[in-house]
Amino acid sequence: MKETIRISKQTQQNWVIDTAVFAGALLAGLTGIYFLYLPSGGYEGGRNPTFGLSILFGRDTWSDLHTWGGILMILAVVIHFAIHWQWVKMMSRRIGRTLMGRGNGFSRGAKINLIIDLVIGFSFLITAVSGIYFLFLPHGYQGGRNPGWDPGLLFSRTTWDLIHTWAAVAMILAASLHLLIHWRWVVNVTRRFFLSLRQQIQTPRITSISH
Repeated sequence: MKETIRISKQTQQNWVIDTAVFAGALLAGLTGIYFLYLPSGGYEGGRNPTFGLSILFGRDTWSDLHTWGGILMILAVVIHFAIHWQWVKMMSRRIGRTLMGRGNGFSRGAKINLIIDLVIGFSFLITAVSGIYFLFLPHGYQGGRNPGWDPGLLFSRTTWDLIHTWAAVAMILAASLHLLIHWRWVVNVTRRFFLSLRQQIQTPRITSISH
């Protein structure tokens, strides 16, 4: 008799949201690497040898992919936090009690996971805020004709760019470590998700034949 694969609705929901976060982060990360190695899109009076260079797509397309990948990641993370908000509050209270010496503390593995998650969360927040900064600012120096190029909001545009870049690098490294630690769980849940989905699709067909 064929084994019935069951997976809870909550696990299915979490898998879809986590996949959206991963897809957005992967798209934003890969396109970010493009801009990391080709940092300037300006002509610079002929001093920029990479001006007009196209790798698969034009620079504007790379920029759009980076923007929409980042937006997808931010929206998915917001939904993720909204669904797990009670868990976030519970963990925050537990951390607070532990720091004040009134809690039971965490195991070594839990502490490692917690530190990695905090790095991911903090670096994500900085990356998202700095990304939104660039999203709403006019693009292109335009030979000095763009007064909104560098409004100096808290930091200079160059500093914002460095903050965005290194926060993203920290987030990618921490997220990669998180994925590596939980890789077996990810593979197992992904396998069960698709097996369960396939069974749900096939079940009506089997029922109709039996009638």
